[in-house]
Amino acid sequence: MKIIDEPQFGPMFRFNDANVYWSLYVLSSGRRLGRKRLAEEVGVGEGSMRRIIETLKEWDFIDIRQTGITITKSGQAFLGQIPIRPVEIFIEGSVLGKFQQGVVVIGGADKVVNGMEQRDAGIKVGGEGCTTLVIRDGVLMIPPDWNLDEKMPEVAYAIRKDTGLTKDDALIVGGGDTKSSAVEAAISAALSMF
Repeated sequence: MKIIDEPQFGPMFRFNDANVYWSLYVLSSGRRLGRKRLAEEVGVGEGSMRRIIETLKEWDFIDIRQTGITITKSGQAFLGQIPIRPVEIFIEGSVLGKFQQGVVVIGGADKVVNGMEQRDAGIKVGGEGCTTLVIRDGVLMIPPDWNLDEKMPEVAYAIRKDTGLTKDDALIVGGGDTKSSAVEAAISAALSMF
């Protein structure tokens, strides 16, 4: 799924669709944030954040005041149309990197073959990788055939409880050396499925 198109001419963006999505997601909490603080939370430079903000303002997805930036109803509606839901999760030993970010891809289970596509999408944007989980025949699995219910039952139970994962969904857990690289890996992998 593409959110923002790269310019045909001139310098390329130093940010990607995952950064644009995460900017809106961070603002969806209702907090008013300044550009600098938002750039820190998203993990991009201030110049990139300036361009993201200009674009989101053009689309009427954000409101900018002297007291900070907030998301608009249009921005909330757009965010709600994207079938992914970030979740806080940490799976010891199954995801590379010091930091992790989970994303439930709603209705994405049938798009997962062996998880390599998601891993590659996460690595491409600078993450350590991504681990994809799905429920197949009632079993929580890391495709193609690693049975998490059998090998790590406590972890499998916690994942089901904490994420609300259904048989139709996929869970992508991005890993990175920083929180922002883990977020970018997970969101990029999720968006690559559409």
